[in-house]
Amino acid sequence: PGNCWAFKGQQGQVVIRLPARVHLTAITVQHITKEASPSRTIISAPKDIAVFVSLPGISVDADREEETLLGMFTYNAEKDPIQTFPLKNMLLPRAFSHVKLLVKSNWGNPWYTCIYRVQVHGK
Repeated sequence: PGNCWAFKGQQGQVVIRLPARVHLTAITVQHITKEASPSRTIISAPKDIAVFVSLPGISVDADREEETLLGMFTYNAEKDPIQTFPLKNMLLPRAFSHVKLLVKSNWGNPWYTCIYRVQVHGK
């Protein structure tokens, strides 16, 4: 417990550079269990999550790449601590080298949000 990627507040984002270009199929998010938590709560767990990829060369603004939403998910604090969410990859018949995880809310902690592990799945 406590050995997580923590960010201030209830919202945050991270861009993950993959070791190779991947046809994305799913994303897994992990937090600790209530039983493992010293406070017996996991209110710092992420709740609402969005996953994006960037499409290089497609831009409204010359300095920014257009992002495509691959899915919006709710991490359920009452279920298994390791949760996998399928991505809408059928719309994107190509591989990507980066994926962005946007945490829009957590389960009630006003000071910080913790993520213990993110796994990106694909071919």
